[in-house]
Amino acid sequence: MKRYGAVSVLNGADLTMPPGVTGLLGSNGAGKTTLLGLLLGLHRAQAGAINVLGLDPRVAGPEVRARVGYAPEHHLLPDDVPADDFVRHIAEVHGLPPTAATSRASDALWWVGLGEERFRPLGTMSTGQRQRVKLAMSIAHDPSLVLLDEPTDGLDPTQRESMLELIRRVGTEFGMSVLLSSHLLDEVERTCDRVAILDGGKVVANAPIDELRGSARGVRVELDCPADKLGALIAAKGHAVSVDRNRLTISLADGVNDTDVLLALVRDEVAAAHWGIRRLEPEVVSLEDVFLAVGT
Repeated sequence: MKRYGAVSVLNGADLTMPPGVTGLLGSNGAGKTTLLGLLLGLHRAQAGAINVLGLDPRVAGPEVRARVGYAPEHHLLPDDVPADDFVRHIAEVHGLPPTAATSRASDALWWVGLGEERFRPLGTMSTGQRQRVKLAMSIAHDPSLVLLDEPTDGLDPTQRESMLELIRRVGTEFGMSVLLSSHLLDEVERTCDRVAILDGGKVVANAPIDELRGSARGVRVELDCPADKLGALIAAKGHAVSVDRNRLTISLADGVNDTDVLLALVRDEVAAAHWGIRRLEPEVVSLEDVFLAVGT
């Protein structure tokens, strides 16, 4: 439990995070940043237990921070400090000796794509470059766990895709576990193996994304002509049908658990009627569906 005065931010936020890339989802103010602070030992909880890599950050904060990397949400970096000096300093704070910190800072900045710019003062860098500096500082000391707080904030779509690819590589090529805090469902869905959802100060879901979404629940069809006739044919077979002009959403009938059966039925009906088809795919539960279902 964590309170600020009379305001309870986290209350019963039970979270177990296995290795891999985990997304921490929640609306603004849900307590994501506070939870990261608790994991780092920067905040003290009023109740409950915290274990990070076998350590309690409340009593072993320096040891935890030596094995954990962190990129904060804010962009308040020292404007007059060159990027390599800044990352080197952070690596030393995490426990690396000066020579190793210098080498690792250079390597990390090259890896995030700032090799040529690493001597530039942070104040001259764009938002995208500063976000990469923060990622570099979070991994330079070779941590076991990396905590990233809104790492795509302020990025344009191209920069965002590049950042998400780097994060994914951190969790796969480098073998570091990653906790990615975000309010953007689509980036978590494309980047993470599992997700924890915060709502009302509690963790209301914590599981692999595929497990939360479950299996396909129906089929989506798009024709190059009105879909009402196809809808009537499918409805006559006992399936629930929703028609929107040339689009059709079909839910599995009772007793039918295999979408392949429904896909084959649609294919055969379309072929027999010589309709043109633009799209035919299983309808799966999105992470947005899960988020809306478990939230209050």
